[in-house]
Amino acid sequence: MRSSLVALEGGHEIVNQLPVPPIMYGVIALVALLFLLLVAHAFRSVHTRH
Repeated sequence: MRSSLVALEGGHEIVNQLPVPPIMYGVIALVALLFLLLVAHAFRSVHTRH
């Protein structure tokens, strides 16, 4: 039975292609986090105005 399972598998390899190069995931995350940092920085003195 084991040999039949190996024969059924037949060396087929499932490869899922990424939509963008891997380095771009890091760049996108960096840009998103920098944007969130700027938003947080913009609201740093709101509590002193009210």
